[in-house]
Amino acid sequence: MEWMFMPLRRYAEFSGRSRRMEFWMFAVLQFLIGLVFIVLFMLLGGGLLALANSDPSGALAAGGAVLGLAMLYMLVSLALLIPALAVSVRRLHDSDRSGWWLWVFWGPYLLALVTAGAESDALAGIIGLALIAGSIVLLVFYFLDGTPGPNRYGEDPKGRGTADTFA
Repeated sequence: MEWMFMPLRRYAEFSGRSRRMEFWMFAVLQFLIGLVFIVLFMLLGGGLLALANSDPSGALAAGGAVLGLAMLYMLVSLALLIPALAVSVRRLHDSDRSGWWLWVFWGPYLLALVTAGAESDALAGIIGLALIAGSIVLLVFYFLDGTPGPNRYGEDPKGRGTADTFA
């Protein structure tokens, strides 16, 4: 449980290194939070349909609850964005890579948002492929073990020494 909340304690700390356990447990925490919101949306949405069939004023009240839940979800997502970026950068640092590698995902993603209204299927396809490729590259980096011993981003979070320690 401690690993899940460590990125929240290191909220906007982009320097240093993070172990795989810290990164992936925070990913599990984000998944569980999203799952809770999905279940709540389904419960409220189902209640909304039932109310719409019997009482229109009750449906409006339930619709307001769904809107409030959506705004809460948006706030929670925004609050978790900074620690998610920070732990991602620290995870890349652990394998001696720059945090700028995050742009292999965020570049195509933001480009897709900007060009969403464009009517070019070829451009959308290229951006989509770049987004998939960038996601795969980052996923591989996140699964790789960190460099043993200190690197240019700090000490090894596992406390492993260099090879010459036992020489």
